[in-house]
Amino acid sequence: MILFKIFISAFLINNVVLMRFLALCPFIGMSSDEDKSVGMGLAVTFVTVLATCVTWPIYHYVLDPLGLEFLKLLVFILVIASLVQLVEFFLKKKSPGLYNAMGIYLALITTNCAILAVTIEVIDNTCPFTGAPYTFVQSLVYAVGVALGFLLSLLLLAGVRRRLRTSPVPAFLKGTPILFVSAALLSIAFMGFSGLVK
Repeated sequence: MILFKIFISAFLINNVVLMRFLALCPFIGMSSDEDKSVGMGLAVTFVTVLATCVTWPIYHYVLDPLGLEFLKLLVFILVIASLVQLVEFFLKKKSPGLYNAMGIYLALITTNCAILAVTIEVIDNTCPFTGAPYTFVQSLVYAVGVALGFLLSLLLLAGVRRRLRTSPVPAFLKGTPILFVSAALLSIAFMGFSGLVK
């Protein structure tokens, strides 16, 4: 039950984009259609989960015992950058269309603050449901929840953007303004999930 609560909390209640306002650049840039959103969301999910899978043991079994906690940020960024390179090579070879569609946003996964936030949060914070530090499994569940929450927010905005293309939007709101108004309304809607898990 604790793992389910951690997942729901990361996925809906504390959605990384709509409630915490992290990763806004790819949220706006990659939500122009559903295919791009899914591609970006899956790439971020892969990198987030794998980064957590690698950084948690590095911190607990190497950095912390050796008193090198101050290197945490540097090491975590290097791990994330390496994983993004793997994703980039894979997409270039297996899905050139998606690789070209993602363009600069694929490289920006390296600087996606949501990924770095997850790797740091599972180290620095305690689980809100147990009061103890995150275990390895709990940190992976948290990472999956955050990454899928990111994917959900991308898909929601992509659906809204599709509807906006054929909607009678006032001239002064067309383009970016209506996009930010829509994102704000999505954020307000997500506030309804607060208190879902106690």
